[in-house]
Amino acid sequence: MSKLTIIKSLKQYSRHIGLEWNGPTPLYHKLYSLLKDQIIDGTISYGAQLPSEQELGEAFKLSRITVKRAMDELAAEKLVERRRGRGTSVTYKYKPKPAKSPLVGLLENIETMGRHTLSRTIEISQTVPPADIREALYMKDGETACRLLRVRLTEDEKIPYAYYISWTLTPADTFNAEALNNHTRIELLRQTGINISRIDQIISAEVANAEVARELDIREGSPLLVLERRSYDYKDKLIDILYCRYNPSIFQYQMTMDLDSNKENAQ
Repeated sequence: MSKLTIIKSLKQYSRHIGLEWNGPTPLYHKLYSLLKDQIIDGTISYGAQLPSEQELGEAFKLSRITVKRAMDELAAEKLVERRRGRGTSVTYKYKPKPAKSPLVGLLENIETMGRHTLSRTIEISQTVPPADIREALYMKDGETACRLLRVRLTEDEKIPYAYYISWTLTPADTFNAEALNNHTRIELLRQTGINISRIDQIISAEVANAEVARELDIREGSPLLVLERRSYDYKDKLIDILYCRYNPSIFQYQMTMDLDSNKENAQ
């Protein structure tokens, strides 16, 4: 990121937040806050060389002393490093934080979707998972888990829109096709005494292989929305891994977040 790009970004951000340079807050603090926000959120990335005191002063019509104090504040917080003759570089490494949402709302959403869609079971088996699944579930060589393959369909037109594969540390008879038509897997796990306390989700994308394309009635190589869901019990033990592959022309995953609470909605 060039120094000119950084100045343009800072000016754009200052207009976006309605920054008033003639307000009661000290000018150095306004510039410090402007820079800090862009560093913390990753807009100005790790290793970027910041504009010089003179360049920032000219860009925002500030004195060099004002700019120097703002930069010193950033350095004091270990966000930047200042070296004589080398200028100022960003030392803060941005790490995206996962969005958190109440588990109760998420489980209600999963169960609501389960009750208002149809499920077709392809396979229920007790088998040895692939190595990556065994490792995630802390399984020993030769141990088996319940493998469940399903397709979910819209309730009205019965159009297949989701292909599910799950691995669960329960016997295969925990699930059966009839029960899965009337209950979600979460509900069936509760019936066996397993209550979910935490769910981690990762959303990504991939293209449909031949098997998934056939079950979802789409072309092989079509884009898919992929949701990996890992469910933990109250002992924080991972007991279930679910891969959901969705046809994005039918299914959308929407998150609405506000200051008071976090909400998730699956459509």
